[in-house]
Amino acid sequence: MRADRLLALLLLLQNRGRMTAGELAAELEVSVRTVYRDVEALAASGVPVTADRGPDGGYRLMDGYRTRLTGLTDAEADALFLTGAPGPARDLGLGAVLTTAQLKLQAALPAELADRTRRVQDRFHLDAPAWFRDVDPVDHLAPVARAVWEQRVLRVHYQRWRGEVHRELHPLGLVLKGGIWYLVAAAAGAAAATDSGADSGSAGAGSAESAARTYRVSRLLAVEVADETFERPAGFDLAAHWAETARRLTAALHRQTARLRLSPEARRLLPMQFGAAGARALATAGPPDADGWAEVDLAVESTTVAVGDLLRLGPEAVVLGPPDLREAVAAAATALARRYA
Repeated sequence: MRADRLLALLLLLQNRGRMTAGELAAELEVSVRTVYRDVEALAASGVPVTADRGPDGGYRLMDGYRTRLTGLTDAEADALFLTGAPGPARDLGLGAVLTTAQLKLQAALPAELADRTRRVQDRFHLDAPAWFRDVDPVDHLAPVARAVWEQRVLRVHYQRWRGEVHRELHPLGLVLKGGIWYLVAAAAGAAAATDSGADSGSAGAGSAESAARTYRVSRLLAVEVADETFERPAGFDLAAHWAETARRLTAALHRQTARLRLSPEARRLLPMQFGAAGARALATAGPPDADGWAEVDLAVESTTVAVGDLLRLGPEAVVLGPPDLREAVAAAATALARRYA
């Protein structure tokens, strides 16, 4: 670990020029005292590190010195796909590895291109989690990722909606969606046909993905990476499987259509409250009347869920149909009126 850190320190000085001990400590996620010791170790090994005193001082390499230790290790090459996503890289236990890989790439680039990469990092940042939502605890993500990479059987204790279960899984891939990590896996043996603890359904029967289901990593209570390996389904495409899973989930959730009459304010709120479904409803809205109210068709979930969602629009929306949804919203509004009478 120290050898990796010394190399990272050397590459930081080569790529960025003069840096203070505090700046190096922040980049390497160590103490300033550790930086002092590491700089001494580099100097003792023959690296020409110079310490400049004063308020504008810091450490730098002697002019003209460049290291040729820029070859990527297997782990560093694997981590490069997470460039621009340092948070997920840390979740997977690849934060330090990714930093070293990026530094090596910058050191191998011509000066002009290396400067462009630094400007991109200074100007663009990816923050995966959605607003107003805590990040899921993913204590077991690192061993799960290892099982995915090494194609090892994974034994899990999982918290599903209807209780806890134990499963033996063939982990096929990890997906980060809206700041939440999901494991795509096939249940081993007979459990594959009866596993109802997943967060979403599988692909169509008979396909290579037919046994694959989705598990929210934060609901893994315990995991064990077994010594046994498994054969990955021929032709399995993680991205295609996830796209199909998302499509099927959306179709399963939006099972009915509500006919609404909306005020101008409700039309403004619709995309914020209902996301893509609200935007689609507005795109097909009818012309507004003299008071600015317009009718739209909005895809909604079950009646119970739809009632709560539609009440967020308050008096700015009127449910015209279907009749059972209109009656349910009216009953909820009446009950609220009684509460506050």
